[in-house]
Amino acid sequence: MNIKRFFYAFSFAILLANTVSAQENKSDREKYNFNYGWKLNVGAAEEAKKPEFDDQKWTVVNLPFAWNQAEAFKKDITQLSTGIAWYRKTFQLPKDSNDKKVFIEFEGVRQMGEIYLNGTFIGRHENGVMAFGFDLTPYVKPFPQENVIAVKTDNDWKYREKVSNSGFQWNNNNFNANYGGLPKNVFLHVKSKVYQTLPLFSTLGTTGTYVYATDFNIAEKKAVINVSSQVKNELSTPVKAQLKVSVVDMEGKEVASFLGDSYTVNPNEKKDLKASKALSNLNFWSWGYGYLYTVSSEVLVDNKAVDKVTVRTGFRKAKFEKGMVYLNDRVIQMKGYAQRTSNEWPSVGMSVPAWMSDYSNSLMVKSNGNLVRWMHVTPWKQDVESCDRVGLIQAMPAGDAEADVTGRRWEQRTELMRDAIIYNRNNPSILFYECGNESISEDHMKEMLAIRNLYDSYGGRAIGSREMLDSKVAEYGGEMLYINKSAKLPFWATEYSRDEGLRKYWDEFTPPFHKNGTGGTTHQNVNGTKVADASSYNRNQDTHAVENVARWYDYWEMRPGTGERVSSGGVNIIFSDSNTHYRGQENYRRSGEVDAMRIPKDNFYAHQVIWDGWVDTDTPKAHIVGHWNYEKEITKDITVISTADAVELFVNNVSLGKGVQSKRFLFAFKNVQFKPGSIKAIGYDKSGKRVCENEIRTAGKPYALKLSTIERPGGTLANANDLAIVQVEVMDDKGNRCPTALNMIDFEVKGQGTFVGGIAQGPDNYIGASSLPVECGVNRIMVRSTEVEGVITIKAASNSLKSDAIDVKTVKTDLGKLSANLPNENLPSFTEKGPTPATPSFTRTRLAVPIIGAKTASNQADAFKSYDDNELTQWSYGKNDKALIEYELEREANINQVVMKLAGWKSKKYPIRIFVDGKKVFEGQTPTGLGYATLDVTPTKGKKVQIELLGSAKDSDAINLVEITGKVDDAGLGKGGKTIQRLPIIEVEFYEPIR
Repeated sequence: MNIKRFFYAFSFAILLANTVSAQENKSDREKYNFNYGWKLNVGAAEEAKKPEFDDQKWTVVNLPFAWNQAEAFKKDITQLSTGIAWYRKTFQLPKDSNDKKVFIEFEGVRQMGEIYLNGTFIGRHENGVMAFGFDLTPYVKPFPQENVIAVKTDNDWKYREKVSNSGFQWNNNNFNANYGGLPKNVFLHVKSKVYQTLPLFSTLGTTGTYVYATDFNIAEKKAVINVSSQVKNELSTPVKAQLKVSVVDMEGKEVASFLGDSYTVNPNEKKDLKASKALSNLNFWSWGYGYLYTVSSEVLVDNKAVDKVTVRTGFRKAKFEKGMVYLNDRVIQMKGYAQRTSNEWPSVGMSVPAWMSDYSNSLMVKSNGNLVRWMHVTPWKQDVESCDRVGLIQAMPAGDAEADVTGRRWEQRTELMRDAIIYNRNNPSILFYECGNESISEDHMKEMLAIRNLYDSYGGRAIGSREMLDSKVAEYGGEMLYINKSAKLPFWATEYSRDEGLRKYWDEFTPPFHKNGTGGTTHQNVNGTKVADASSYNRNQDTHAVENVARWYDYWEMRPGTGERVSSGGVNIIFSDSNTHYRGQENYRRSGEVDAMRIPKDNFYAHQVIWDGWVDTDTPKAHIVGHWNYEKEITKDITVISTADAVELFVNNVSLGKGVQSKRFLFAFKNVQFKPGSIKAIGYDKSGKRVCENEIRTAGKPYALKLSTIERPGGTLANANDLAIVQVEVMDDKGNRCPTALNMIDFEVKGQGTFVGGIAQGPDNYIGASSLPVECGVNRIMVRSTEVEGVITIKAASNSLKSDAIDVKTVKTDLGKLSANLPNENLPSFTEKGPTPATPSFTRTRLAVPIIGAKTASNQADAFKSYDDNELTQWSYGKNDKALIEYELEREANINQVVMKLAGWKSKKYPIRIFVDGKKVFEGQTPTGLGYATLDVTPTKGKKVQIELLGSAKDSDAINLVEITGKVDDAGLGKGGKTIQRLPIIEVEFYEPIR
């Protein structure tokens, strides 16, 4: 099977039907692709700003292109090259551009960029993250004269803002991979003198066009579509202007055309022109359903169109209340990934073609993830738009590190948030604005909320920050690593399960026989302390997948439907292996569910099973962890991950019985002896009905290589920048992949392409090497097109194996200095999951019984804090006699479960006894976990519940979680965690079964 079909299973078969062409006649075009025809020099070259400078010896590049991108994954993030680099380009304006406005738009520069046009300094941008632009009109030469633009960049880790001498908090060599220069797209805009502005506030002071929907009726597929566009008049006389709006669906059909009111716009005035219309039969954007409309707004002056802006957007409704997130009136629990914003690949860093962003981001959806939380800094527009197409919810940060700040550094953060909101507010996939990777003060939260309210008051987005558990201002929150619950704000874990492991390592019984946890580390924590125990960061695939499932269990257990106070889920750190801070043996982070080339690990399939559904499971699934190609004498434990209620394992159709279930999704089978043939898992529901299965067959000996490709829909572009992914597999003589193969593969590339490479464990991680090994029987490389249309031929060979070859055909594209073909043009939306279902996303599993009071002999005034829906408060017993508290319930109830969050939840086990109306219903130790402990008690009817501590809490090191800073979190114990107050209850809840 060609992997192209694997990637585009969402909608590749109906690509043409699902694509709105962005092609326009070049004479009518206002936005040009400005990526082609640049020259690059690494190093100081101050004379390069002058138009007469000779750059003949400079390297020719097409953007996006980071000058140090070839170091991606070869070097530790802290060792990525930094310094000065210059980019230059010679160009002419279009023939019909005289007396027009000319703007340049950079999607970003790292870290600083100074822009010169024809020798004149135009401006500087320094935050290293956000898009910016300048008005070139006063300095540009008309057609047919040539213009020279020069950009000086500086990606120094310690770069300081010129005016304030302040550094930027997020220019950080732990998490923000430093791909320097111009690693993002550049555009040129040619406009009339009455025009809709660009959404580039910090450098142009303008806000652009805002498209949003109101008055939703999801059931009837209705909403009011609104367009508010800032129009500027640079004529010398007033004009009467109005908007004309066209809405086109994904099939290319215009579904609405409407006019706004007329406004007088005076000379040099900026005014927001508005238009709106109620539409019906709308397709609402949803998870895994990237349905987008093309909304065009034209400015009419004297009934003549003088300016046009096209926005590709989607419409969806969002609410954030009762501790839950609602998308199109349906509750959705957040299940996804905290992904590095660089989203990088080996040898090319972040500067990949738009279709590869779609490929990578669509895999998150295919793993049944619904949310990507980009970490620390705003993602570039290419990834933002990609998430729109693939139907992946986003949490968009501005910029920060690991702490709240003050002064100029805080101002930088608010400015970046403002610019990011204005630039990205038309992207429906953004549901959350993140103000910090650590809690921020209430005053700072108010500032951020005011920015959101000013620039995106109708977008249906919550603004918050990490933690914010007792904030009266934030609209969502959630800790890192642990689980939080609320009956008010939705809380979801901003990152959890940060263990690491190479895809190369199956288990200790498979070559290269990596015993879980071995390997050590050469790295350290951010604060300079050593990583005392690197075992969690040197896992094999077996234990890494199991650990991911075990960590998710706590969030699933407290999902919507389990009470009034619930968890809105969490995001696993990270999705793809990353050239950022690490703790394991390799020099990059390997926490991904896929490796750096996006080859899935077992973790990927684990999430595909446990995350199926919006909240509850939609379709039961099973996945056998590992492979079935061992030496005959091997006996090992087998784990099956499943959402079935019971799982039976078969070896060569002989039953080994039912597995031992734990953490809801894990089914363990001890001492399974390998026998060549097949291993099969069958899942059953509670009635014994067969609901799912998974089977792995033993492959034969390595016989041949097999090549397949993953390419841009519609063909690889002949632009010297597009990439094609080539997968190589080691196969047996029957066409089965050999899962234990580690063969070295020699690649040869001929024709209209060049070899880029891939990644594998070994010297320099084999970055750029034309020979590299497969791992677990498979690997991938990339090839880059040239500017000549033709064929790229890739050959792969390996000693004693049958070789293979494959062709990649490249297609012609507009390579002009002002190209009519935009980078994301004609890319399809993925709609595999379909519209938001009309059915409920969960079934209620139990009923919470409200508490109306509590009595205790110690700290009575604080007793209410143990049930106040605030995890930053607690009650504890402060005397030396018997620690005891009694709760009075709102009504008599048949209590069958007690849920508690006790300080020290990850390291302390408390011996307790529970009574309901004087009857003992529980005696034992509370388990450790990520926050909450669920205690099944003898079902007993009553109105008073008494909890008694029977002795000292016992220590446990079963959960060893360390912050990136090196800090060991005390999990609510207070400073140092050395001493503990008696029976410290953060929250307690009582439940009865559904009648």
